[in-house]
Amino acid sequence: MEKLKIYRTKRDFKKTREPSDSIAVAPSNRLRFVIQKHDATRLHYDLRLELDGVFKSWAVTRGPSLDPADKRLAVEVEDHPLAYGDFEGTIPKGQYGGGTVQLWDRGYWEPEGKLSPQRQLEKGDLKFTLDGKRLQGSFVLVRMKHDRDGGKRTNWLLIKHRDDHAVDSDGDAILKGDASVASGRTMKAIAAGRGRSPKPFLLAEQAVDADAVWDSKHGLAAEKRAGKPVRNKAEAARPKARKAAAADVPSFVPPQLCRSVERPPAGRGWVHEIKFDGYRIQARAAAGKVTLKTRKGLDWTRRFGAVAKAFKKLPDCIIDGEVVALDDHGAPDFAALQAALSEEKTENLVFFAFDLLFLEGEDWRKLPVLARKERLAALIRDAADGVTLRYVEHFETGGDAVLKSACRLSLEGIVSKQGDAPYISGRSDTWTKAKCRAGHEVVIGGWATTAGKFRSLLVGVHRGPHFIYIGRVGTGYGAAKVEKLLPRLKEHEAETSPFTGKGAPRRAAGVHWVEPALVAEIEFAGWTGDGMVRQAAFKGLREDKPAAEVETELPAPAAKTTPPNPASARGGRVDVLGVPLSNPDKPLWPDAEDGEPATKLDLARYFETVGAWLLPHIQGRPCSLLRAPDGIEGEIFFQRHAGLGTSSLFELVKISGDRKPYLQIDRIQALIATAQIGGIELHPWNCRPGEPEVPGRLVFDLDPGPGVSFDAVIAAAKTMKERLDALGLVSFCKTTGGKGLHVVTPLAKPGRSAPDWPAAKDFARRVCGQIAADEPERYVVNMAKRLREGRIFLDYLRNDRMATAVAPLSPRARPGAHVSMPLTWPQVKVGLDPARFTIRAIPKLLAASKAWADYDEAERPLAEAIRKLGRS
Repeated sequence: MEKLKIYRTKRDFKKTREPSDSIAVAPSNRLRFVIQKHDATRLHYDLRLELDGVFKSWAVTRGPSLDPADKRLAVEVEDHPLAYGDFEGTIPKGQYGGGTVQLWDRGYWEPEGKLSPQRQLEKGDLKFTLDGKRLQGSFVLVRMKHDRDGGKRTNWLLIKHRDDHAVDSDGDAILKGDASVASGRTMKAIAAGRGRSPKPFLLAEQAVDADAVWDSKHGLAAEKRAGKPVRNKAEAARPKARKAAAADVPSFVPPQLCRSVERPPAGRGWVHEIKFDGYRIQARAAAGKVTLKTRKGLDWTRRFGAVAKAFKKLPDCIIDGEVVALDDHGAPDFAALQAALSEEKTENLVFFAFDLLFLEGEDWRKLPVLARKERLAALIRDAADGVTLRYVEHFETGGDAVLKSACRLSLEGIVSKQGDAPYISGRSDTWTKAKCRAGHEVVIGGWATTAGKFRSLLVGVHRGPHFIYIGRVGTGYGAAKVEKLLPRLKEHEAETSPFTGKGAPRRAAGVHWVEPALVAEIEFAGWTGDGMVRQAAFKGLREDKPAAEVETELPAPAAKTTPPNPASARGGRVDVLGVPLSNPDKPLWPDAEDGEPATKLDLARYFETVGAWLLPHIQGRPCSLLRAPDGIEGEIFFQRHAGLGTSSLFELVKISGDRKPYLQIDRIQALIATAQIGGIELHPWNCRPGEPEVPGRLVFDLDPGPGVSFDAVIAAAKTMKERLDALGLVSFCKTTGGKGLHVVTPLAKPGRSAPDWPAAKDFARRVCGQIAADEPERYVVNMAKRLREGRIFLDYLRNDRMATAVAPLSPRARPGAHVSMPLTWPQVKVGLDPARFTIRAIPKLLAASKAWADYDEAERPLAEAIRKLGRS
């Protein structure tokens, strides 16, 4: 990276332990900062703010002060790599910056004001808020006057703003603390090389309250100890493992299972690990032979060949763990695991080991969890490759904090274990699991189609002798998933419904029954009052669990805890469907047509409510976002590509001709993540889902010029409908959320030699051109402003490969918090007021609306319409 050229030239990495810029760190949804106490030629404090993939850095000569009257000199120095944020130690004498470095503070920062931080730095006036262990609140860096005029040195002043964290005197008292926030070591201990290594921070997307991180190499990891694990007196007094005769070492041990709880157990004596989103596997190495078995004892050694090969380096043992696929950010991805198995590409899967049952003939099951994990850690460290086989670290306190951090990282949740408990096959109270979002294993009992297209699964669970229907799973399907799923469903197709008991669905048009043999994993927003899953999304099929064992799993609350609401406040944050929102009360619109501001939380809850309706119109398509992180009165910008720190809830899609991946929104949680980053408007491509090169709909934007009434726009929409009707196309109408209307027509999946994007655009141009030619006093197809006075611009330009149009139900980043509202044609009449459609009004209106109900059945071939237009 060119930005780090000066950093590299000043250091000899053969002599200093400082990180090179080749060390990658995980992206973050928040900007990070560190302050390093640096005892070099003179003691100073290095302030580093993450921006554009590096740490912008200043040497603050006397250290920061909390007194706004103090103006501390901050000398700008070279950019540092992000990995430097985990550096603590001694730089050798004779090397640049030689001396002791301590991680004095670290956390997250946010720029203030309407200008971007890059622009503020350029202007020499960067206002920002720190959220660290020692420093909080508002600060400003001001470039000194002579440096604004081109002075040789780039000197700034670091000043504390007056707020709740400011003091009126003795502002440097904060500097008296001489303990690292990462390791607890003093400067003297660091210089002497004593004490524990610092806890990683920049390896993680989010810190676990500075106690733990997610790292794809180590998982959600507790502090890494230097050398071998340290045993305390209690650990040293634990019994040794019992020697077992060779015949006593079983070929398979029924695994210990977890009980579900809403919150992790409180109190001491518990250890907490992340909950992996993969397949539970028991690995057995004996006399050079390795077997990998599922939780039911099925031999999957061949399916996980690379994992089995990695175990050959270990001594004879039985290890409990989970096989996982990791996404681009190093987080578990169940869909990727399914794809790897389906395509038999399992060489990159990872086995996360969390328990040791047998080792070299010794039975470890009766020993406490902590003793087993300690021995397992040493075994993995000494014999495993650290890539395919990895040890699962744990925390001994703070279950709520660990769960909160796992949820911030979009992980599944955590598993809590009694530290002194033995390994007990079957379900027991000594292991519990708490999830970030509701998930369930279900049995498929049928599937539904509309106009011959797959739409949803009908699912159930076993309850006593009955197979109980619990609802439909309507989202989470891409074209590739459906292509693989349908053959499996048809293998088990049945003549009659498998559901029994109350609430069993009846046969209806498009419903196909299935023998209850296939197990699916879903995630959902919760249970309805009548026991149905709410807003369920398909994750994948499970082959490691028999359908007969899938029962309802209503979680029992942990002792002395109160189950949280689906959207509950947690330390100044709010979770919506398990997705955390920071600053939930931040106004995005100053007024939502009711005199009250609409906040980030309002937007998230709006997306939660309308998500099931909205998703089919954006799923499988690249989607640009119009973002207003500080509200519509602040800076507003488009985001098309995935950037550093993009939430794993978004899908990333590669488009031919562009190296950068585009954003794609395929589930409701991704809509909530959109709200979290101030994503107000959704602008999807108009392609078919999963096929960016194929037109999927045409959008005609009726944009009134000055002096045109909305009633005239309504008349234009009806004229467009009539013209499309005559060409054999079915059309739908929606407000734009502004002053115009969109007329939309869905296109059928084409066959060979079908019209491409240029043909679709040309067709739309000719349709608009004919209407404008018929009534030139009303319509224009030239976008020049001088021609639009008193006319409606018939915009056909939305119909191109990379062109977008605002999605139905998308809010707009304009005053009033208006929404692009889908309408029935009878609603498109004189007197229609688009301003009544706001994010507050839409949920109730949508519940009573039948707008676009037959959209999927209305797809028509474009080729036939082109032929008709040519004859007209």
